[in-house]
Amino acid sequence: MDRTELAARIDHTVLGPTTDVKDVRRVLDDCLEYGMNACIPPCYLTEASEYAPDVRLVTVIGFPHGTHANATKIAEAERAWADSAAELDVVADIGRLRAGEDERVREGIEEVVAAVPIPVKVILETALLSEAEIDRGCRLARAADAAFVKTSTGFAEGGATTEAVERMAEFLPTKASGGIGNWEEAEAMFEAGAERIGASSGAAIVEDFENTVES
Repeated sequence: MDRTELAARIDHTVLGPTTDVKDVRRVLDDCLEYGMNACIPPCYLTEASEYAPDVRLVTVIGFPHGTHANATKIAEAERAWADSAAELDVVADIGRLRAGEDERVREGIEEVVAAVPIPVKVILETALLSEAEIDRGCRLARAADAAFVKTSTGFAEGGATTEAVERMAEFLPTKASGGIGNWEEAEAMFEAGAERIGASSGAAIVEDFENTVES
């Protein structure tokens, strides 16, 4: 993997509750410089696409807890696509998953996937799930034709682990997100099977890669 390949596999992220347009532009500037994707709040998609039309935009749906009514998630997804999102990260209904309501969970994901012609990643919030629940969530996401599964929102205790990524990668391409702050941590996720990294430290990861691998 070289610098360009690494950057293309990073979703450089800003999703905090106080995120403003200046924060989004800083992330977009980093993405333009390094070649990363940008994962931003849906309310800034239009401004982001106008500011940096060459950056691939990712946004979140049903964020951060996944408890939105599914009609709301569908409306969010359709609006995000209309506003130039290229990929969607949708939070699964974790409560229903843990309660064993598998058909409801699958249908909910499937309806969002069917609503838009762009890739949908399913966030499972793995820190809140048992190994068996992670496996079930991945099977449901796969059955619903999701493109990816993703470990975390960053808003629960605990983030991505290599153990969770290894499990998830057996089912679908996996995005590791939550607590990844340098190249060493990112490399461990890639080695565990991650196809994509989500991180607010995307620029730092690329710079660390350059310093430790390409120097």
